Amino acid sequence: MNIVESIKMAVKTLAANKLRSSLTMLGMIIGNGSVIAMIGIGQGAQNYTLAQLESFGPNLLNVFPGAEETEGLITEEPRLVFSDAEAIKAQAPAVKEVAPQITSRQAIAYRSQSTQTNITGTTPGFLYVRNAPVASGRFFNMTEQRQDALVVVLGPVPARKLFGSDNPIGKEVQINNISFQVIGVMKTKGSFGGVNQDDLAYVPITTMANQIEGRESPYGLRIDSIEVSAKDKLSIRAAAFQIANVLTRRHGTKDFTVVANKSFQDLVGQVTGVLSLMLAAIASISLVVGGIGIMNIMLVSVTERTPEIGLRKALGATEQDILTQFLIEAVILSVVGGLIGTFVGIGGTIIVGVLTPLKAGISLGAIALAVGVSGSIGLTFGVVPARQAAKLDPIVALRSA
Repeated sequence: MNIVESIKMAVKTLAANKLRSSLTMLGMIIGNGSVIAMIGIGQGAQNYTLAQLESFGPNLLNVFPGAEETEGLITEEPRLVFSDAEAIKAQAPAVKEVAPQITSRQAIAYRSQSTQTNITGTTPGFLYVRNAPVASGRFFNMTEQRQDALVVVLGPVPARKLFGSDNPIGKEVQINNISFQVIGVMKTKGSFGGVNQDDLAYVPITTMANQIEGRESPYGLRIDSIEVSAKDKLSIRAAAFQIANVLTRRHGTKDFTVVANKSFQDLVGQVTGVLSLMLAAIASISLVVGGIGIMNIMLVSVTERTPEIGLRKALGATEQDILTQFLIEAVILSVVGGLIGTFVGIGGTIIVGVLTPLKAGISLGAIALAVGVSGSIGLTFGVVPARQAAKLDPIVALRSA
């Protein structure tokens, strides 16, 4: 019997038992769908996390006061000053822009409305370092920074809480009992890692130090941290080295810590990649369960079709013909189930992408792998019942009819 005839006969046999064939394929459908969906969702989670980290700024490095100890903790001695940031920008060739910062949680009031938010004193370079576009109005400039201007740029959250749907540009708000003019509203960036990038307000760093915080230091204007943007991704390592050299020369000791955002991105990429593989491995267990289901139903089929097998062998069918027949049936069950599961997995991935921030991707490699594995599982688990059918003695098979 040729292969075409075997396939036709296998399809007729499976179609004659639609319910049993459908339930047998269900394991492969669930397995393939789970593998494809888990890989897609895992890739979506990885892309979302890396995109959120990237939104903190291109090629970002952070400089904190205090040396990193062997246990990985940072000491509390604050030694960073505003002139350190200026020196980094002037003396580190791999650095594109710097944004020194002072942060304090304060109440902002407008008429009868009031809200608590984090006020960040920084410089105009913050826009580039943090890749932070302004939605309306403008950011403060160097002239306003030098003049300790009483201007503020609101994040979307405090702007909404204080003004609702009204335009806040040009209005006066109260911070620490001082009137500040709203000159801009930042564009929405969302939350990540417990940090809401929209629940902030920005003032010139000199205004923050002199008008709100009242900071004084024998070393100069004391700051909380310095955010630095390297010229490009290839310059991040060089920028970190140059920053360390500049600050060590100025301070006479390494009393600071430089942390690269790319280090977090690499770490997150590795962790989410491993988690994606783990999810896919867990989901693939259902493929094995589906294969066991195929073997079980094929063994039952061999028992039920013993007279048919005996008659076919008596009419001249070889062991190879019988073996091929049952293997084809097992492969059809697994491949068809795998294809249906593929569409289920793709559909689930698309739904997740629509309903959540995770832009889940559909991996062609995952689809090919899942369908290939499901076909291989059908072939593997179909061997035992197929061999059992092929080895039946035709005389014994006909007597059981």
